[in-house]
Amino acid sequence: MDDSVQIGTLVPAGSPEVSVTLEGRGLKGGGRFGQTTPPLVEFLKDILRRYPEGGQILKELIQNAEDAGATEVKFMYDETEYGVESLWSPDMAQHQGTALYVYNDAVFTVEDWNGIQEIARSRKREDPLKVGRFGIGFNSVYHVTDVPSIFSGDQIAMLDPHQTLFGVHESGQCWNLKTDIKEITELADQFAPYTGMFGSSEKTIKDGSFPGTLFRFPLRLKPSQLSGNIYNKEKVLELFESFKADADTVLLFLKSVQKISLHVRESDGTERMLFQVTATENTDDKLERPNALKTLGQATDSYSNGVPSSTITCVTYQVNIETQDETAKETQRMTWLVCNGVGGRGMCSELDSLADDLKFMPTIGIALPLTVINKEDKGAASGFSGRAFCFLPLPPGEESETGLPVHVSGFFGLTDNRRSIKWREVDQWRDPAALWNELLIITVIPRAYFMLITEAIKRVQTKKDQDFPLSPTGTYGAWPDPKQVKSRWKPILQPLFHDLLQQQVIYSLSESWIRVDQAVFSELDTDKDISETVINYLQSSGTQVAKVPAAVDFVLAAYMIESTEVKKVTPSLLRQVIRKYKHKGPSQEKLLLLEFVLSDANYSDLIGLELLPLQDETFTTFSSSVCEKDAIYIASEEYPRSLYPGLEGRFILESIKPSVMDSLKKTAKSRVQQYLWGCSG
Repeated sequence: MDDSVQIGTLVPAGSPEVSVTLEGRGLKGGGRFGQTTPPLVEFLKDILRRYPEGGQILKELIQNAEDAGATEVKFMYDETEYGVESLWSPDMAQHQGTALYVYNDAVFTVEDWNGIQEIARSRKREDPLKVGRFGIGFNSVYHVTDVPSIFSGDQIAMLDPHQTLFGVHESGQCWNLKTDIKEITELADQFAPYTGMFGSSEKTIKDGSFPGTLFRFPLRLKPSQLSGNIYNKEKVLELFESFKADADTVLLFLKSVQKISLHVRESDGTERMLFQVTATENTDDKLERPNALKTLGQATDSYSNGVPSSTITCVTYQVNIETQDETAKETQRMTWLVCNGVGGRGMCSELDSLADDLKFMPTIGIALPLTVINKEDKGAASGFSGRAFCFLPLPPGEESETGLPVHVSGFFGLTDNRRSIKWREVDQWRDPAALWNELLIITVIPRAYFMLITEAIKRVQTKKDQDFPLSPTGTYGAWPDPKQVKSRWKPILQPLFHDLLQQQVIYSLSESWIRVDQAVFSELDTDKDISETVINYLQSSGTQVAKVPAAVDFVLAAYMIESTEVKKVTPSLLRQVIRKYKHKGPSQEKLLLLEFVLSDANYSDLIGLELLPLQDETFTTFSSSVCEKDAIYIASEEYPRSLYPGLEGRFILESIKPSVMDSLKKTAKSRVQQYLWGCSG
């Protein structure tokens, strides 16, 4: 048959139908050849294999809601059995029973309707700030169902990857509330599951638009080609439980979604809420967060549009997260200080070019828990273990633990199954997403972390205790402890401390904020009276004394720039101060100071200190004179003081502590001392 023959001319006019089989001959000298895509079911099975089931499924749906700009997400396990009379086809009856519903208050856009039909390539890749940007996310619902459906705006759509319900090679069907209302009305049972749920009613259908999005996932009741996974009430409630496990942090880094709840509707129609988590604004300043997110949005747009900026834009706000567990009748409330940052274009050219290639965005969030779990001065970190987030918490386990006293969220490149952050291993040394993650950790995270700590200090200073739940020394709890930080996250430390240790981040015992180089650090754990006396005396002489936790001490030793000496409260320092300022306090204090200055046995450094206690309750100066008239005596059994009447002013006080007396004897015996001050004993 020639190429140009019209098929219509091959059959007699008026024939009711024509059946034609056309066969191509292929190219000259061979047959047809080429790679094909696997059948849809096989493709989805592969996604399910890589993408484990569990609480992650709910997180994906939250992610989709966040990307759509929704403010609320609700999950409902519904046991209602709907009618099976007026259906599209008898095969639909098996999908009219128990289902998991997911509602959010955003409406599908044209892009969303297209995106959900494009299985392998996520539309969100074009818009780097859409978080569920791998397209794989939504398809994880096939762990639960064979026929997901969506009701949003003026459309109801059903997906059928097995291609058996709506005709051969048809993987779904879509109805428009306006143009298909006749069919929707006729197939009343088919569309009944979309009314009476989360604000959708028969009136909604009549009005022709639903102001939100309702997903319905009828549970898989028997194994299918797609999956052998059977779902029942117990398994759905397990999903709910695994969501609750990190529900208290799920909203931390989301910009839109502020409320998520879990519900159950029994077969008799009774509904109850099981659990709810809500994020609310800082009570003092309701506009703090919205304004911060606006600034962040502008910085993000600037980065996308290539506007040069050599700095990171950081915004900080407080957020309260409240979880209500109706089953356990428990309510928990946690306050966080969250700092979000976005890198500037031009800060790091390698980061910029990767951002463009990968369609990523250098955004980072860091959250510090402010509600201290126990009020002992442990600071913010007590009972807390920092985790990594990619907007939503990564699954719990060693992979997501950072060893930091804060949670860190980033626009990280994740592994295929979205469970962990990619790192450069030997076999993927050139993996661009892994390199991106490392650059993010070195460039953007330290800066945002720095801003978080300095902002926490600023709030402690301005708000004092009444409104800000962190104490001044509690701010040390926000400092990473280098010994705890996991190796992948250690590169944060050097740049963070380099900046931090130049600021007024040390809280002195006299209640002022000072720099490290202005402070003298006390590690005194000697007798309480001694340390108190020593510290009080140093402070009264104008020395800024500070006490810091062991982890901060370690940081000072490891990260302070070479040229700066970290000063400590030592006997030597005390001797210097007494020489300069003298001591004018009561004798009891002098004795305690004496005990401390003797404690390092550096006897040659005592000269000039007016701390030598005499029997007549006065004090004299340790002197280097060798004149007989200046000699001070220590009485002994051999030479008791009674042999020297009237010389009380030349004998050392006998009632001093035996340990101090021993030190003084050693002082007298040291040859240097005999030469320096005339003590005979």
